[in-house]
Amino acid sequence: MDLTNYSKENLWQMLTEAVHASVMYKTHMAYTRDVVLKETPNITHIELSQRLNITLGEAIVLLHELTAQQTSSP
Repeated sequence: MDLTNYSKENLWQMLTEAVHASVMYKTHMAYTRDVVLKETPNITHIELSQRLNITLGEAIVLLHELTAQQTSSP
């Protein structure tokens, strides 16, 4: 597979698609939002990855989506 044709944007879309397909995605999202971010609001993606024992890619997507939700809500 030749990855040179994939832009960063395409790779991001592929990563988020893979994370969303995970059976545990909704559970990890809810736990991160309801527990982790309340305890540690400035947690890094590396710390989240280690704390939940998830891939770094999933942690990046979770934090990105939760941050986007917080900034878009009134």
